[in-house]
Amino acid sequence: MKKQVVLTRRLQDECMKELEKHFQLIVVSEDQVPKREDLLAHLQGKEALVCTVTEMIDQELIEACPDLRIISNYGVGFNNIDVSATNRRGILVTNTPDVLTDATADMTWALILAVARRVVEGDSLVRQGQWNGWSPTFMLGGDVTGKTLGIIGMGRIGQAVAKRALGFQMKVLYYSRTRLPSHLEKELNVVYCELDQLLRQADFVSIHTPYSSLTHHLIGEKQLMEMKPTAYLINTARGAVVDELALIKALKEKQIAGAGLDVFEHEPYVPQSLCDMDQVVLAPHLGSATRDSRIKMGEIVVQNLIAYFQGKKPPCLVNQEIWK
Repeated sequence: MKKQVVLTRRLQDECMKELEKHFQLIVVSEDQVPKREDLLAHLQGKEALVCTVTEMIDQELIEACPDLRIISNYGVGFNNIDVSATNRRGILVTNTPDVLTDATADMTWALILAVARRVVEGDSLVRQGQWNGWSPTFMLGGDVTGKTLGIIGMGRIGQAVAKRALGFQMKVLYYSRTRLPSHLEKELNVVYCELDQLLRQADFVSIHTPYSSLTHHLIGEKQLMEMKPTAYLINTARGAVVDELALIKALKEKQIAGAGLDVFEHEPYVPQSLCDMDQVVLAPHLGSATRDSRIKMGEIVVQNLIAYFQGKKPPCLVNQEIWK
């Protein structure tokens, strides 16, 4: 008899087919964040949950589900899960790293190019029939090739972004909690520096750090004031790494030239003031949104669950410290 697994919402068709090969699925919601009471009701007596990064699995929910033993997160970030609460209960937490590295790095570059070269603004103008032809001074943007890129957080995604910068002949500075080995710095052609130095020198500041209490509002009013007035801020990590109100103020006062944002502090809410700014490119959290990446994410979810039900260590276990 197949083991039962609760899904907060329906995933991509290919992922659902793969899951259905191995488990009996209980889907709480089709394509929306499920109501809390519905999720709680479906979890009673169940030991396995598949959730996405948009569902908050907090201490209250965890304590209300005494049979829960594994939470398989469909995503690499897991700040939506109270890992301290799961540890106290001995609940395993897994995620889906690696497979979305290139997709997110590509999205980062899409935002860099779009905001610097005013692509979205130009697209809107053409569609509205407001383009009157080429002009020497029309819609001038910022150069990318040969400029300085500052990367905050040099994990897998940060490194993938740095590799792409080689093709643009950019000088790459980085700040990270853990410095890379010297051979990797040489291979990527990157230079380590402190955050304040990076902010003062970079023409593009791209954020790739995980979200935690330590990185909450890592980029705030003080940090934004240190950036060049010609610089752009790019965020494909987590919205709350940036103080959104401080960013809006910096953009309004032209302390920085613009921003490319794929994530927001209170998703899916986006402040109207950001929507009204031509110098900001906005995307609806598309970092991992390619067909191949999402299918691979589903495959890892299956691998994690199969390992758990076989009594083996899941390959992508977040809270390694509770594994015995």
